[in-house]
Amino acid sequence: MATLVKGLGQATRPLLPVVQSWDRDARRWVRALRRSPVKVVFPSGEVVERKPSPGKQPRKGVFEAGRHEQRLKQPLPVPPSQTPSTWEESGLRYDKALPGDKRLSVMTVVKSRPFREKQGKILLEGRRLIADALKAGAVPKVFFFSRLDYIKELPTDKLKGVSLIKVKFEDIKDWSDLVTPQGIMGIFAKPDHVKMTYPETQLRHSLPLLLICDNLRDPGNLGTILRSAAGAGCSKVLLTKGCVDAWEPKVLRAGMGAHFQVPIINNLDWETVPNYLPTDTRVYVADNCGLYAQAQTSNKASDHGWVCDRQLSKLHKYEEEVDLETGASKGWLPELEVQSYDLDWTEAPAAVVIGGETHGVSLESLQLAENTGGKRLVIPVVPGVDSLNSAMAASILLFEGKRQLRVRAEHWSRDRSSH
Repeated sequence: MATLVKGLGQATRPLLPVVQSWDRDARRWVRALRRSPVKVVFPSGEVVERKPSPGKQPRKGVFEAGRHEQRLKQPLPVPPSQTPSTWEESGLRYDKALPGDKRLSVMTVVKSRPFREKQGKILLEGRRLIADALKAGAVPKVFFFSRLDYIKELPTDKLKGVSLIKVKFEDIKDWSDLVTPQGIMGIFAKPDHVKMTYPETQLRHSLPLLLICDNLRDPGNLGTILRSAAGAGCSKVLLTKGCVDAWEPKVLRAGMGAHFQVPIINNLDWETVPNYLPTDTRVYVADNCGLYAQAQTSNKASDHGWVCDRQLSKLHKYEEEVDLETGASKGWLPELEVQSYDLDWTEAPAAVVIGGETHGVSLESLQLAENTGGKRLVIPVVPGVDSLNSAMAASILLFEGKRQLRVRAEHWSRDRSSH
């Protein structure tokens, strides 16, 4: 009986440990989270099948993995005009500048006038100025840019054979003179006015009116004057030696694209200036000394009262000639008639000489005006005001010449229609 009871007692013992149902369900739930889904259905309706790799379970969740798949299969759309395939099909390639790249050293000297004159190259900055230069036929050599989009905005047919170098924006900031650099700079061959293609509208409105810059040394003034010359419709701008370089970055910035709208001939000797003037051109000198030009009539040069001529005498250090018979001094200044700027002076092709504010006009300009039958043009100012700004005086005279030419054309057209 005891044996039977013992046997029954052993039979009632569980041979395996009892597993609670809630514990089994929890483990099954955890295993379900780790298992990769067979199919992923996206909101767009696309179904992506995934096969779990044996022995290794993915760590990402279902939705994160789905988004990753979607990014791989559906890249972000790019505008057709900037797709890399279209740009690459043109055969263009660019390099990324590495630290110590020797090609970047040119930017330290390209701003200097000796480099521009010796190498025949200029520096242009900004997308608009570069686009104007390319449109006018300027030849690019190297482009430095911080974003590829800036290069893709330019016409691809103008970029063949040009070195394209991608640099850091910090490099552009170090090279630039702008407060807010635009991220692209280009080195061009110095434009030749004979080979340039100027805008058709500019050529159509060109007038028999030229501008000669004499001793203009302020970059901002020269850039502003070039803008006025382009706006008035000047056929040509001549710069004599002693002027600031027209292709200096500050002049380019102040010119706002005028360099590619009107022919500019730089660094001329006065002996060669007549070669660039049309036949029968009369040269007029802007008298920036106001009414003082009419105040004195003495034959002695130092008594003429023209501030610019006094500065001129200091600059050239000419001496007065003395008549041995009478003992009277002779003025060396050419005798030029003085005329108000608003009287007619455009009956023949006219060239206006604008002098710098510091040194005024040169003796050579006065002699050229005398030889061509020109005059002094006076802009009346209130007594006590020494002179106008050179850029302001140039603008007044050029647009006055434009007005006179327009009035003459209207009279001629009216007379022709009446006959």
